[in-house]
Amino acid sequence: MPIEILMPALSPTMEEGSLAKWLIKEGDTVSAGDVIAEIETDKATMELEAVDEGKVARLLVPEGTTQIKVNNAIALLLEEGESPGNLTDAAVSASKSPDPALVPAPPAADPAGPAPAGPNGVRIIASPLARRMADQNGLDLSLVTGTGPRGRVVKRDIEAALQSDTARAPAHDRPAPPVAPAPQPATDTNTVLKTYADRPHAEIALDGMRRTIAARLTEAKQTIPHFYLRRGICIDAMLDLRKQINAQMAPRGIKLSVNDFVIKACAQALQHHPAANAVWAGDRILQLTPSDVAVAVSVEGGLFTPVLRDAETKPLSALSTEMKDLAARARDRKLTPQDYQGGSFAISNLGMFGIENFDAVINPPQSAILAVGAGLRKPIVGADETLTIATVMSVTLSVDHRVIDGALGAELLAAIVDGLENPLTLLV
Repeated sequence: MPIEILMPALSPTMEEGSLAKWLIKEGDTVSAGDVIAEIETDKATMELEAVDEGKVARLLVPEGTTQIKVNNAIALLLEEGESPGNLTDAAVSASKSPDPALVPAPPAADPAGPAPAGPNGVRIIASPLARRMADQNGLDLSLVTGTGPRGRVVKRDIEAALQSDTARAPAHDRPAPPVAPAPQPATDTNTVLKTYADRPHAEIALDGMRRTIAARLTEAKQTIPHFYLRRGICIDAMLDLRKQINAQMAPRGIKLSVNDFVIKACAQALQHHPAANAVWAGDRILQLTPSDVAVAVSVEGGLFTPVLRDAETKPLSALSTEMKDLAARARDRKLTPQDYQGGSFAISNLGMFGIENFDAVINPPQSAILAVGAGLRKPIVGADETLTIATVMSVTLSVDHRVIDGALGAELLAAIVDGLENPLTLLV
């Protein structure tokens, strides 16, 4: 029976992808680990590796096909001993996915049944052939160590388990996989189309990035109990220090931005208040040791939030260089999942667009995001009780109340303010 090559989930948020390019052709022989295609996700273009070995029987999806649902079959491999003559039209038809541009296809059927789940309901990643062999031989896949790409259980792992006879378990003892509820649309498409049918308009198809942004932010506002803390920050001392550093570092091509100082101040504040350096993990809180700070980067059609890892340990010049590289790769769609996954805290800066203040939406599972507005010249009462003029930058800290309580959030924001109003502390 032919082995299906499925559209993989290359990131936790990926629901569908585009097949940019095939690197194989029908009749080729592939081995586990061979790069066989380039897949465009909502975030980047990534390589797809084979997880089984065999001869390419059919390429079910042509290059350039978009909106292919995760787990839909995109190609067929022949197992050892099979020939193209064994590949019946019925088998090919059963493996083909519905037209992805027209209907949302369900996950492709697998003769071995749905992917099993291991302890605590964690999904076990295994190739279709490995799952079929395990089912036929009564093996518990949760007891098999995967040696394929990203820990996937493949044919050779099943063969090794059969020889050791350590993974056998009665079929009725295997835990049933969790069944995810079908997503319900927030807005009925037909109703909206009817409402605006008599008004001139253009329909804009949603790409992968816009679908992901919509899903993630809807999840955030529906499930995260946000609360908001606001402060004004006098940044004249920071602007003066930035000007001095940039003048001295110009021969080395280093130019610090206001955002670089904000990143460093947030990273240090998380170290001063480690209880706030945490993420929500469903039934527990994970408190992180390093300060991994995400920064929103606007790109055509959406945004990315690349993560600066161990930001508390890096000097301003290193943070500036790394941020410029991440932003450039984000705009070129060259980020990898390692670049934008993780972090406990995020920064969104709209000050360069003249926005004075705004409230940002938390990106789960992170627990807080700092919205940074423009620095404006305003009258204030100085330390000597006299009226003076200062550059004041408004910031709003959006906080997940499940992780951070009001007092802790206020202390975290106060530490950020202190770092930006006393910028020399960011250099040590």
